[in-house]
Amino acid sequence: MEPPSGPASRQHVPWSRLLLAVSLLTFWTPPTTAQLTTETVPPLTAEGSDVLLLAHNVSENPLGYAWHRGERVDNTQLIALYRVDNNATTNGPVYSGRETLYPNGTLLIWNVTQRDTGSYTLLVTKNDLQTEIQTGHLHVHLVLPTPIITSSNSNPEHEDTVVLTCGAETQNISYMWWINSQSLPKSTRLELSEDNRTVTIVRVTRNDTGPYVCEARNPASVSRSDPFTLDALCFYGPDTPPLPPQTPLPPRGYLKLSCHTASYPATQRSQLVSVRPRQCAQALYPQSQHRSLGPETAEGARPRPLTHSHQSPLSLSTAPVARPSLQASNTTVTEHEGPVVLTCLTDETGVSIRWFFKGQSLLLAERMTLSSDNSTLTIDPVSREDTGDYQCEAFDRGNSNRSNPLRLHVK
Repeated sequence: MEPPSGPASRQHVPWSRLLLAVSLLTFWTPPTTAQLTTETVPPLTAEGSDVLLLAHNVSENPLGYAWHRGERVDNTQLIALYRVDNNATTNGPVYSGRETLYPNGTLLIWNVTQRDTGSYTLLVTKNDLQTEIQTGHLHVHLVLPTPIITSSNSNPEHEDTVVLTCGAETQNISYMWWINSQSLPKSTRLELSEDNRTVTIVRVTRNDTGPYVCEARNPASVSRSDPFTLDALCFYGPDTPPLPPQTPLPPRGYLKLSCHTASYPATQRSQLVSVRPRQCAQALYPQSQHRSLGPETAEGARPRPLTHSHQSPLSLSTAPVARPSLQASNTTVTEHEGPVVLTCLTDETGVSIRWFFKGQSLLLAERMTLSSDNSTLTIDPVSREDTGDYQCEAFDRGNSNRSNPLRLHVK
C-alpha cells in the first residue's frame, strides 16, 4: 500500500529555521482557496490491517509535513516529520516503527491495533513559512473471534427456563440469532435481552432444541458461532399416531396395520381397538402405567406427567362384492317330483353364501339340503309350498350382494 511519490527536493532551508517557524506559526492558518483535508482509508478499519491517512489539497511547494498524535500540534506527540528540500524524515517521540511518512504528506500505519484509535493532526509548512493544520480520526475495530454459545443449564428438563448467551460481552457489538437456520420466531416463550446478546427460552420443550446460531457484528467484522444444540431432556407423547386416511381394500384381502409415534420414553405397546363396524383405532401406551416417570438422580426421581394413550381413528372400506347369479335345474315342476337343484354362481373367492325365499331368510325344510359351501340348494321332493322367488346372497364381513330373484313354479 504505497501512495505515489511526492515532489523532488527544493532549495535548502536551515533546520533550526524550520523548527522555529513551526513553533511560531502553529496556530495561525490563513485562509486558502482549497482547504487542507485528511482522509482515512479504509474508513472502517479492523485490527491487523494497514491504514492510510491521506492529505488532500496540500499547497504547492511545501517545505515539510509533520504528523502528531492527538488533536493539536505537540512536539512531544510527534510521529514523524518530513523535509522536502533534502527528502529527509525525522521520527518523533511517539514513532512506533509501524509508520511511514511519504513525500506527499500521506502517513501509512502498518498492522494497526486498538491502541492506534484516536486523533491524528497534520501540520503542513508552506514555502512562505505559513502553516496549515488539519486533524483526522482513526477508529480501529476489534476483529471479532468466533462467538461461543453457552447455556445457563447444561441438562434442562421439560418446562425448565434456559438462557443462551452469545460470546463474551464486548462494547459496540450487535447480535443476531437463528434457530434451525431461520430467524427466531415471535413467541411469548422466547425473550431477547436489550442488546440481543442473550435469548431466554421459557418452559423449554422438545421443539426448542435447535440448533441455534448467533452472529456478532461490529462496523469492521462479522463472526458467526458454530451450531449449538440444546440437550433438553423432555418427556412427551405419545403423540396422536399418524394413520392413513380412508383406504379402499380388496375384498377378503389381508390388511396389516402398523403405526409409529413420537414419544419419550418410547411407547411400550399398541392395541387395535374396534370403535364401530368397519372402523378401528390404534392406541399407543407409554412404557409405564404410572403417571410420573423420570431419570433417577442423586435427589431421587423427578416426576413428569405423561399422556397415557392416544387413539387415531382409521376408516376402512372394502370393494363391493359382485352380484351372484342363480340357476335352476328346472323352474316348472310337478308336485311330489324332483329333485330341483338351485345353484348360486359367483366369481368371488372367500365369500359365504346364504339363501332367501320370498325376501326372507330361507328356513330349511326336511326336503331341502345345502352343499358344504352353501352354493347349492336341493329340494327333493318338491311341494306346492315351495312355489315362489328364490335368491342367494354372497357376503363377507363388510359387504354383501344378492342375486336377482328366480321363480319356481310347482303344479
